[in-house]
Amino acid sequence: MVTRLERSFRGISERLAIRYLTNLGGERVDEDSVEGDDWTATLSSETVDIGPSLQLTEVTVTFEGEEDTLEPLVERFAQKAMRAGG
Repeated sequence: MVTRLERSFRGISERLAIRYLTNLGGERVDEDSVEGDDWTATLSSETVDIGPSLQLTEVTVTFEGEEDTLEPLVERFAQKAMRAGG
């Protein structure tokens, strides 16, 4: 059964998120998608307001694949993203 998980990360760019996903075994297939052997990740980003005068980039990653595959993948990605952004 295919599972879909969506996670948002602030303070990193799409470019950096794609690099993290390729370092985790994926291959970039187009401008905003990365595929692994048994998972895919699609990225989007937007600028969000943090308080009255601060803005950050928020990258949303939609992971799709088997639940057993996605759980460790999302955890490893989140660890990388938290070290870089917030």
